[in-house]
Order: sequence, then C-alpha cells, then structure tokens
Amino acid sequence: MTTTDTVNKAQPETVALFVSDIHLQETMPATVTAFIDFLQRHASQARRLYLLGDLFEYWAGDDDIASPLHQRIVTELRALSDGGTALFWMAGNRDFLVGPGFASATGMTLLPDGTVINVAGKSIVLAHGDAQCTDDIDYIAFRHQVRQPQWQQDFLAMPLARRKAIITGMRTQSRDAQSTKSAEIMDVNPAAIDALFEATSTTLMIHGHTHRPAAHLDAQGRTRHVLPDWDVDAEPARGGWMGIDTTGELSRYDTAGNTIRR
Repeated sequence: MTTTDTVNKAQPETVALFVSDIHLQETMPATVTAFIDFLQRHASQARRLYLLGDLFEYWAGDDDIASPLHQRIVTELRALSDGGTALFWMAGNRDFLVGPGFASATGMTLLPDGTVINVAGKSIVLAHGDAQCTDDIDYIAFRHQVRQPQWQQDFLAMPLARRKAIITGMRTQSRDAQSTKSAEIMDVNPAAIDALFEATSTTLMIHGHTHRPAAHLDAQGRTRHVLPDWDVDAEPARGGWMGIDTTGELSRYDTAGNTIRR
C-alpha cells in the first residue's frame, strides 16, 4: 500500500457520542464556550448524540427556557438536530425537570434512565448514575421524592422565581451534606450496578454523575464506562466525552477533541 493510499483510507464513521455533567451556568463561560465548540465541531459529525444528564447546573422548569444561556444552548442543539444529528436526553440529578417543552424546542428525544440502545453491533445500557449511588441513603430518598409526578406537578405550579429560590437552597444543603460524606458513599454501589446489568441483559454500560472517569471491567467480563464532568474554567481544565464508531470501537476524548489513551 502506498503512502497516498494510507492517507486517503477512510476513517470509520462516528456513530454516536456520549457526554454528561457539563453543569452549564453563567458563572462558567469558558465551559459554555467549550461545550458549544463540541456541538459544532464534533457532535455535528456524529449520527447520534446522547446527553446523559446534568447538562445544566440546574433546571427550574421548561418555562425558564427564555434565559439568555438557555436560549443559546437551545439554539445550538436545534441547529445540531436540524443538521441531521439525532439528539437523545437522559435526566440527571440537577436537570430532572427538563420536559417536553425543551425537547420540542431542541428536537431531541427524552429517554428514561436505564435505556438500552443498540449501536454499531453493541447493546449498551445508559444511565445518569445517581440511581446506583444507593449507599447515599439520604440522597436516594430525596431522589425518590422529587421524581414523583405529583411532587413535580406541585413544584412546577409555583412561580419561577420561587422555584429558583428553593433550588438555590437545595444546592446549598446538598453542598453542606456532601462535605460530611465519604467518597465511597457518593460513588455507585457494586450491587446496584450488577442489578442494572442483569435487568437489562447487557455487558456494556455508560454513565456519568460520579465525576470519576474510568473504565471498569468486572469478573463477569462486563465493562462500565464512567464519563467525566466538565469544568473548563478551572485549572487544569477537565471534561470530555466518549464516542463509538462503525467498527464498534469506543474511544475517549478530552475537551479539545484529542483521543485519550488509557
């Protein structure tokens, strides 16, 4: 094979990208810019994009979609979906109130936690990851409460300003509570991970939430990939995503789009 043939050989097409825990907020402008760059330069080249929760630092309801930051992100996601990339959303612990209004505005499909997808010949179970942190009993109780349809209906019936004030209080309480919890309590529970694998009959999982990017191979030959959180405003910057190509190969990338070798 000649050098020219090597250069011209087609690279496998990117089928899907997976990203989570961007925590978009006005106080992190570099992170916002980096995420938009990711959408325009990388997600636009993929057939599908899976957003696996905590895209926003918080979401008070779809009636908050008119804020400048939210409008900016909605515009970029809409352009991506209109350009031919299929968008899929899974709620996180910060933005579980995203609903049909946001989905319609962006052209995305809402997915339940624990969805199994088939891509490039692989069955993959997708999760945000918080539901598997079962050692954190207080959080799991809170999660159960706020995921109830009646709770959400009552909360969303409140004025937007009041909702934002309540969320601010919740975030403060959450930070205070986390300062007293061990790292192990806030990580996923192995039995909960086993249960999700078994319930979905899969051997490959991708999730976020824990902010501990890694690939875990268990004794049964099952692989669990953990996505990173993003903070490009920090030093050093952190973040990135995963992708799968037409050959079924999974790769990790940093926020600049460089492949991460592990």
